[in-house]
Amino acid sequence: MPIIGPGPDDPEYDDYDPAWKTQDTPFRRWLVEKLTEAGFIGPEWVASLYAPVNRYHGLSREDLDLLAIATRTTIDAVQAAHKADLGQWAREQELRDHPDLAVLDADLDRIRHRS
Repeated sequence: MPIIGPGPDDPEYDDYDPAWKTQDTPFRRWLVEKLTEAGFIGPEWVASLYAPVNRYHGLSREDLDLLAIATRTTIDAVQAAHKADLGQWAREQELRDHPDLAVLDADLDRIRHRS
């Protein structure tokens, strides 16, 4: 049976987005901060591996264990940072789905920063 559309080897469908290398997310910032505090060499590189994973595939028990050890924190701390990031991501998705809310959000941010 012929494949209609891009094939399985098409880069568009390889489950990778180049923006993941630099996408600024709360979890990425948390990882870089904690890895830097722990004296880890190359925290940005590690963050570029795990920050996209937490949003698109979740974090496995092994990921949580590894990140807790590397950041010298606890599994609960890693999960809290992960869940906070997912919360922000859900809000971003909601704003994308309802562009009119983006205008309201920007207005509320301006009002908050005035004080």
